[in-house]
Amino acid sequence: MNVQLTKATNLLFVCLLTMVPVLAGANTLERVRSSNTFTLGYLPDFAPFSVQEGDKASGYAIELCLKVADKIKTELGLPALQVRYRPVSINDEMSAVSSGEIDILCTPTPPTLARRKHVSFSVPIYTAGLSAVVRQEAPEALLNVLNGKVAHTGPTWRATVNHGLSNQTYAATAGGVTEAWIRQQMRLLGVVATLVTVENTEAGLKLVAEGKADAFFAERMMLKNLLANNHSAGNLVLLDRVFEYSPTAMALDRDDENFRLLVDTALSEMYRSGEIERAYGNYLEGITDTDKKLFKVYAIP
Repeated sequence: MNVQLTKATNLLFVCLLTMVPVLAGANTLERVRSSNTFTLGYLPDFAPFSVQEGDKASGYAIELCLKVADKIKTELGLPALQVRYRPVSINDEMSAVSSGEIDILCTPTPPTLARRKHVSFSVPIYTAGLSAVVRQEAPEALLNVLNGKVAHTGPTWRATVNHGLSNQTYAATAGGVTEAWIRQQMRLLGVVATLVTVENTEAGLKLVAEGKADAFFAERMMLKNLLANNHSAGNLVLLDRVFEYSPTAMALDRDDENFRLLVDTALSEMYRSGEIERAYGNYLEGITDTDKKLFKVYAIP
């Protein structure tokens, strides 16, 4: 009898062990259904896209993620679905997605090839623009180059660019695509300058305001938002020029096409219904004619 009981116990133990990989490899929707919880990841200092508010978050990207949560409630029949908010950093945001620590990264992120080795992405939710902030008393040579006012022909242009850009100190958020872009431009133009990295946008503006950096490069809407709400940034000016544009999206599990389809469906419905235009109006100063054209491109029919 004891031998039979021991065999039965061992068999049960083996069965449980074989289930562990299945549970660990469960896709997003299975994980959400079993836990009745949808976990939103976000960068907590990324206004107006995602901002920490107590144990929750708000912002343009958070509103879109909540629409995804509503879609999950309907599709999976989970009216009492719990939404959890989990802040992440720029250094661990991708690993948080790939490990399943969060179900979706709401904060819009450029879907680079390097990132797509580890995660997948939704349809674009915002077109980012790279701009720069300088002090009002910045050198004329630097302003001319950054504003694109130098001649664009021949060796004279290259020499003028180098004269304006060299021997300056630039700042960018550490680990982001902006840092990589600046380093590439410095190599292509042969510019001898210093690049310092900071933790977030506010820290970058502080460096420029204190004269420790000559220009800070970051996403334009974030810069506008922070300058408008930061009274200590009175000696700073946001340049009109946009150096680069990039579609940005929400990061998802790389091997979960069913969840990606659900997310893209929810976002495409927002594009077609005009809900995303209202979200733009609430958080991003409204839409332009260019935005409207891009909405038609981004939405999946």
